[in-house]
Amino acid sequence: MDHLDHLESLGVHILREAYANFKNMCMLWSIGKDSTVLLWLARKAFLGHVPFPLVHIDTNFKIPEMIEYRDRLTKEWHLDMVYGQNTEALKSKNTFPDGNADRLTCCKLLKTTALKHTLSGQWPRYRFNHAAGKYEVDANIEPFTGVIVGLRADEEGSRSKERYFSPRDRQNEWDIADQPPEFWNQFKTDFAPGTHVRIHPLLDWTELNVWEYIEREKIPTVSLYYNQGDGKRYRSLGCEPCTNPIDSQARNPKEIIEELRSGQLSNIAERSGRAQDAEDGGGLETLRKDGYM
Repeated sequence: MDHLDHLESLGVHILREAYANFKNMCMLWSIGKDSTVLLWLARKAFLGHVPFPLVHIDTNFKIPEMIEYRDRLTKEWHLDMVYGQNTEALKSKNTFPDGNADRLTCCKLLKTTALKHTLSGQWPRYRFNHAAGKYEVDANIEPFTGVIVGLRADEEGSRSKERYFSPRDRQNEWDIADQPPEFWNQFKTDFAPGTHVRIHPLLDWTELNVWEYIEREKIPTVSLYYNQGDGKRYRSLGCEPCTNPIDSQARNPKEIIEELRSGQLSNIAERSGRAQDAEDGGGLETLRKDGYM
């Protein structure tokens, strides 16, 4: 078994353990490369069917290609797709793009607050109706208490402190000092009633592993990751006003793998194009303690 096979096998195991142990579970799909690999693993784990909803937090400022890609795969793979949104902040224009909030406040409102209220069922959720071909208000308001996330420990500092099964409190807040030990692939899955648990099947994957797996499995990904002829591509995807592309000639997964192996990007952080990270002191710990992805 090679390293990618090992990572795939562990990821599938974590997904099946989560499904067996947690009720009212969902998977966050940011539409980026990591969560799309996670979606692919889920389809493998459950024989082509994803037996829980996918949740996307739509800030209304995502790059259009991302939303087009989300809805295309939702239809092609017949996914149970749900999205949530902070409509109050958007209506009042209390956002960074509207000039009424700094980037961190905007992220907290449009991502963290929207995520917490979407998971809890306190705000309306919108579910794709495959028969009607459109999103409709979700009649189910049961809270999601088990949440699968495509997070990797190597992506930025605060994420290296996570566990495969990471508890949060009822408000989704994260106590970094209170994480269960995980030795020899022994995972704690029995938590007190009401505990919100984040599950991280990709925790030990690297950016290179992700692209090697995308290349091996031929996983469809958003075109924004590739140079379209202008000498630039996105390495990490977020909201359009706060995400910048990098200089790159890579036009496909194979060329991205070569780029990463050559060390061309060794001095550039993976999320260097995400402006909110810089305002959070170079990381996401402030946002993530409060419940951010």
